[in-house]
Amino acid sequence: MDVAEVIVPLLLPLIAWPAAHWAAPRLPPPWASWLLTASCVVLTIASTAALVVPVLAGLTLLPAIATADGVSPADLLDSGAVSIPLAAFCGLALVVLAISAWRSGLRYRAWFRALHTELDRHSRDGGVIIVPDREPVAFAVPGRGGRIVVSGGLLSALRPRERSALLAHEAAHLRLRHHVFLGAIAASCVLNPLVRPLGGTARFALERWADEVAAHRVGDRRILATAVAKAALATRTAVSFAPGAAGGHVPRRVAALLATPRPRSVLAPVALLGMAVVLGVTAGAAGTALDSATDLHADIEIARQGLCPPGGQETMLGQAAYREAAFVAVRQQNRQCAES
Repeated sequence: MDVAEVIVPLLLPLIAWPAAHWAAPRLPPPWASWLLTASCVVLTIASTAALVVPVLAGLTLLPAIATADGVSPADLLDSGAVSIPLAAFCGLALVVLAISAWRSGLRYRAWFRALHTELDRHSRDGGVIIVPDREPVAFAVPGRGGRIVVSGGLLSALRPRERSALLAHEAAHLRLRHHVFLGAIAASCVLNPLVRPLGGTARFALERWADEVAAHRVGDRRILATAVAKAALATRTAVSFAPGAAGGHVPRRVAALLATPRPRSVLAPVALLGMAVVLGVTAGAAGTALDSATDLHADIEIARQGLCPPGGQETMLGQAAYREAAFVAVRQQNRQCAES
């Protein structure tokens, strides 16, 4: 198994992030949110698959598994299908990532339960819970029909129209189910830490999406920009796991709200180019992981049929060329057996 087939899917997020950082501000926020979230998920699936394949290859060396599959461990080693150091490294990485994901899941579960237990103590008026807290805070919480939490300290810092704009922003998060996007992004960042810069850009796109929906509903972009700026300046601590009006890069959000929206005819070519770049990098990661799995299957079939070359023959033909030729022979043998 080629080490590059493992390394490439792991490192491709480093290429995807600069492309996404350039494309995201030029895309409509809904497009950017979907594209970046999907890219995080696909890149993480590809990197996880790239780690799993060498581990599966290493497991085939165990006598019980090799006997059940009709493969000789010695033939697998001779064919180059298994790299014991690579399998050990990938196995260790998977264990570390699994522990990290488990701990993150427990933290989210504890936070979710504690928050809803606390919110159940307060009255709910039209889906909005006002907590008597001097510290300014506002966020949207999924579950139980969705809740918008605003502190009295933040409401006192805003004018009536700014309050309406702020609540419209939080309501947009709930209506568009942004917590699902955030969950997918958070899981991707845990399973592949190199996705985190891309995840940060995706979260910013979600905030911009909610901003645009709220601005359309309120009918005044400047009022929403003022409300977002005031909320960010007043808020001292961010709320974990929940989208809020003070999240993301606030100066860029305010600048986007105050800027004149560009016509869609100008955005379309740039949007398509940005999407093509990010999708190309993402597809490359998925393709590399798929090639790795395909090569493992080919090597196992070659070892099962006893087609591993004698010493030196693989060197003359080249490992990739011999694998392809041997795998074609295996498929022809299988086809002949099926026809007979």
